[in-house]
Amino acid sequence: MNIPELQKMTLNVRKEIIKSLHSAGAGHPGGSLSAAELFTYLYFEELNVDPNNPQKEDRDRFVLSKGHTAPGLYAALAFRGFFPVEDLMSLRHTGSYLQGHPDMKQTPGVDMSTGSLGQGLSVAVGMALAAKMDHKDYRVYAMCGDGEIQEGQIWEAAMFAGFRKLDNLVVIVDNNRLQIDGYIEDVCSPYPLDKKFEAFQFHAISIDGHNFEEIAAAFEEAKSVKGRPTVIIARTVKGQGVSFMEDEVSWHGKAPNDAEYEIAMNDLERAGEALWQ
Repeated sequence: MNIPELQKMTLNVRKEIIKSLHSAGAGHPGGSLSAAELFTYLYFEELNVDPNNPQKEDRDRFVLSKGHTAPGLYAALAFRGFFPVEDLMSLRHTGSYLQGHPDMKQTPGVDMSTGSLGQGLSVAVGMALAAKMDHKDYRVYAMCGDGEIQEGQIWEAAMFAGFRKLDNLVVIVDNNRLQIDGYIEDVCSPYPLDKKFEAFQFHAISIDGHNFEEIAAAFEEAKSVKGRPTVIIARTVKGQGVSFMEDEVSWHGKAPNDAEYEIAMNDLERAGEALWQ
């Protein structure tokens, strides 16, 4: 896809995030919306995956460590062809295979069940090590929240990944600056992110997480790095694309009501009109 096509797909992902959360009456819009460009680029440009064979042995692996932002992952998977887009409306419904956190046993394309914050990166590190031990070429990607990386297990995993020189591992930090209790620098500052990861022998890249040129360049740079894992620190806006959700901590974990849904969809429709001009 070229950049305008990626932007249009990202808009579709954002629309489905809002639709599915409204249908569910619960969920996490803020961090799903902030990572929409990242989900789109991963599934339409970066990852070696096959919707017709989700478990193929040589596929790249993706672990959504911040599992509560599953609505964004599900939308990208649906548009990539892993399951019907209309099934997104079953989010969190009883009996649905699309629950509030990813379930690898139920959802096509999900490589790891996540939700307990801090644990996903450890699993991704294990996957990357397994690839090295088995002499396989697949790459492993893990997306973490910037509030999530306050968890100690994140840094145990980072230490191991750096020590083992896992250059087939790419960690993406969705640095939207907000967690459930407020701004991360007020709750428990993890800054400076680049220096912390570099201390664990990571190659660190900082980008605008809403700019596809910077996203593409970062992933290409990561492929060229040898002998160490890479972290891409993506500066984003929580709730990006919906006017009343942007940079608002209250939209970490609640669904829009009917009136809010209409405003959100109008915002995204206007954004679409601007793209199509």
